[in-house]
Amino acid sequence: MKRSDLPQAILDLVRRGTVIPAAPLALNAEREFDERRQRALIRYYLDAGVGGVAIGMHFTQFEIRNPGIDLFEPVLRICSEEIDRYVQKSGRPIVKVAGINGLTSSAIQQVELARKLGYHFSIVSMAAFRGAMEQEMIYHVSELSKVMPLFGFYLLTGVGGIKLPYTFWRELVKIENIVGIKIAPFDRYGTIDVARALADSGRENDITLYTGNDDSIVYDFITPYRFSSASSTKTVRIRGGLLGQWGCWTKRAVELHERLLKIVDQGETVTPDLLTLSAQITDANAAIFDPAHNYAGSIPGVNEILRRQGLLEGNWTLKRDEVLSPGQREEIDRVCKAYPHLTDDDFVRENLNRWLND
Repeated sequence: MKRSDLPQAILDLVRRGTVIPAAPLALNAEREFDERRQRALIRYYLDAGVGGVAIGMHFTQFEIRNPGIDLFEPVLRICSEEIDRYVQKSGRPIVKVAGINGLTSSAIQQVELARKLGYHFSIVSMAAFRGAMEQEMIYHVSELSKVMPLFGFYLLTGVGGIKLPYTFWRELVKIENIVGIKIAPFDRYGTIDVARALADSGRENDITLYTGNDDSIVYDFITPYRFSSASSTKTVRIRGGLLGQWGCWTKRAVELHERLLKIVDQGETVTPDLLTLSAQITDANAAIFDPAHNYAGSIPGVNEILRRQGLLEGNWTLKRDEVLSPGQREEIDRVCKAYPHLTDDDFVRENLNRWLND
């Protein structure tokens, strides 16, 4: 499947830039898949106004692919069904993104399944290629791109990603079926490497940059990445977000994104209050993502917010030792009290019963 095979409305939405939360995995107290709450979570995102949902990434837990767990297909299928049901009712296009992990043989099976289940794009983690040559990694992405359109993915090293230099991205952006790149190294040097590679390639009108830097969401959007050479000057912008942070408090994320696109597209002023908001979002992210403990509590942190809102039954993951870090619960208490304007608790409270029982 090539990008030209996709509905134009989907391609236009990705190109404009949109909110794509990285969805967590809903589990019950026995750590079994909770289909009812997984569907409720998708309904929450859709009613919050997102333009897409990503399933099967870090926050859905890479372990869903493990033998004996085998949740990759049912989770992707159920989320796809719920999105399709919404699209049929609303007529609004929604981008479906499937997370892909592992070496090439396994990853191809995952991509083929995602295409069969109706996903528009896959996003490719390179975590399994630690120590590999760049040519091996480019070959891997190129082979997957023959099955369906892809997002490139610079994953934070703290949660399993690997360093991917400018030279890697300069080759990756040559792959025809790449439509976007999620930049999530939580590192300004790495972020600029990706932006410069795209500018130097001349494909800035074909490939759209999405931030995954949950620690600098606003900063990424308000920055024009401008690069000069002897012959030209190119500017590229980050237009969308594909974020674990946007897996909770999603209604506020949609509102923020619309404000940020007015800066990108209409030149609206970057005001001091927006810079203050940026710092507050980063402070909240520190409590939820747990950088103080090398992100060990990042998945339980997002799940804890959703638990408090009633969307999830608990903050459990598939790994019994993956829990909130010492002091993390108190930090989440602090930011919830300090920044009530970042939360969408009222929105969830008004709709929770319907999402759980539709």
